[in-house]
Amino acid sequence: MTLRKNTGQHLHPIFNVDELTAGIVKGDIAALGRGITLIESQHPDHTSLAQNLIQNCLPNCIPSFRIGITGVPGVGKSTFIENFGQILLQNGKKVAVLAIDPSSSISKGSILGDKTRMETLVKETHVFIRPSASGDNLGGVARKTRESIILCEAAGFDTILIETVGVGQSETVVHSMVDFFLLLQIPGAGDQLQGIKRGIIEMADLLVINKADGDNIPKANRTKADLDNALHFYPEKSSGWIASTSLCSALEKKGIEDIWEIMLNFKRVTQQNGYWKIHRDEQNKYWLLQTIEDRLKNDFYRKPGVKDQMIAMVKAMSENKITPFEAANALLNQ
Repeated sequence: MTLRKNTGQHLHPIFNVDELTAGIVKGDIAALGRGITLIESQHPDHTSLAQNLIQNCLPNCIPSFRIGITGVPGVGKSTFIENFGQILLQNGKKVAVLAIDPSSSISKGSILGDKTRMETLVKETHVFIRPSASGDNLGGVARKTRESIILCEAAGFDTILIETVGVGQSETVVHSMVDFFLLLQIPGAGDQLQGIKRGIIEMADLLVINKADGDNIPKANRTKADLDNALHFYPEKSSGWIASTSLCSALEKKGIEDIWEIMLNFKRVTQQNGYWKIHRDEQNKYWLLQTIEDRLKNDFYRKPGVKDQMIAMVKAMSENKITPFEAANALLNQ
């Protein structure tokens, strides 16, 4: 990868798709990182290159177990992933961690601190950790994360962890690209369940109360009982899997092996009853439609004159000369 001048004042990289493909298929972490950089690039010149790279990698993808991990900020997701990743490595797995990181809508800054928080895991040979800033375009980041999964599978990673920020709509989009969805909880959730939306609990295949150690143990047990009771009111999953609760202490490395066993049991059950493939097929259909929508939207906003017309329509609406629906029709008809 080299740099060349853009038509403006910025530099942007030149990517060699064949070299990137060869490196990724060999399991070269540096090539994988550059490949994901290409996918995440918003430069128009990189769009077709990124699609070529994905197409090249698809035939080389290995079967993987895609696991979504979410929870409110402070629940200990990074510490959990740090120690859960060690369990996976001990079981001979190659682990990729794709983290959708929170970004400030005001400063546009992002923490992107997962590599710092996962000090041990990041040093492992068979581990790849990649944070992505969500910014205002969660859908775009989700699509790029979906494509990053393909590159990781082509690089030989058989277990892919996708960490969400745990707030807003990130859980829904992550659920649309994983096989198993894990919801981490804090002891003391009580009857209010920490304000977690009903839909998120419905999506969860396992609810884990983390930080179940020391003085937190009684609270963790009460929270587990509350969650067990709450799960009885949720409808049966189409997967045939019955969601359950579990306790763990990521800090003390307790209960994490049990969680991995539960996940493996889920994989066995859903592969035997056929849901595993049905779910993957449904996800592919969802991302087909999502990609079409994204492409149509991008093509519309890139059309010459649309930006100026948009400004004019907004001004006309503020002067009550036109309704939003009429303005939209006028723009689309252009």
